[in-house]
Amino acid sequence: MAAKLYIGGLSYSTTSEGLREYFAQCGNVLSATVITDRFSGQSRGFGFVEMDSNEEANNAISQLNGRELDGRRITVEISNPQAPRTGGGGRPGGGGGRPGGGGGREGGYAHRPSKPVRW
Repeated sequence: MAAKLYIGGLSYSTTSEGLREYFAQCGNVLSATVITDRFSGQSRGFGFVEMDSNEEANNAISQLNGRELDGRRITVEISNPQAPRTGGGGRPGGGGGRPGGGGGREGGYAHRPSKPVRW
C-alpha cells in the first residue's frame, strides 16, 4: 500500500523531479510534488512524496529526515490526510458574512436600493 510523505524546509530551487530523484535512493517513488504559489509560481518550501510501500516510506524517514537537500535541511514525516474542504472562504453561509451567502443578485442587495432614490 502506498504511503504519502510530507517534506518540509525545501529550498525554493528544488523541483519536483529533483525531489523524486532524491527520494528514489530509498525505494520506488510513485509521485513527487513541490507545492508552488498559484499566482507567482514560486515554491512554497514544502512538498509531498508518495512511496510504493509503508516500509519504503519509513526507510525514507529514517534515512532522509534532517539531511540536506539543495543547501537546506529538510523534514520528512508521514503526511496527515487533508480534511475535506467546505468552500466559502471559511465564513458561515458561504461568503459575505451575511446569512444566505451575502452579495449577488440572489441576496437582493446588489441590484436594487432599499429606499427610493430621489434625483
